[in-house]
Amino acid sequence: MSVPDLLFHSPSKGTLSFQEMLKAIVSYMDEEPKHFYKVIVGTDSFARSDTTLVTAVIVQRVGRGAIYFLTKSPMQWFPTLRDRIFEEAIHSIMLAQELRSRLKEELKDEFLWESNEIHVDIGQNGPTKELIDAVSGIIRGYNFYPVIKPLSFAASTVADKHT
Repeated sequence: MSVPDLLFHSPSKGTLSFQEMLKAIVSYMDEEPKHFYKVIVGTDSFARSDTTLVTAVIVQRVGRGAIYFLTKSPMQWFPTLRDRIFEEAIHSIMLAQELRSRLKEELKDEFLWESNEIHVDIGQNGPTKELIDAVSGIIRGYNFYPVIKPLSFAASTVADKHT
């Protein structure tokens, strides 16, 4: 997955390149620059023989709404649930890293990433509970904050709606 080559869909802005999405994010933040923003990335997929990963990028103006963008991977096959969950996390991390780098260039020191999250579709109930420590550790290793179900709305609600 080459992040700059991805296409994103926005319900309000249509289909955008990565660069166009970046401009839309900066523009959204410039509308109300005094607010606190979070950039949240989450990926989900639907278990079937061939699987498409759907990754959501949500820019939350905390307490004042949000905008979101979606991108879909080509069909892939995952032999196990563990493989699929790890691939979802890796997709989110790769996209979040590129966003962090590019937003830092665009916004300079105006945007801090300490509170920004990667949402994963795993939780304390069900077969994914055994993956929480490993997946959360990987996400923390890249300096993002992992969020699991039931709070991981970017993966378990927004991306899930489009799988």
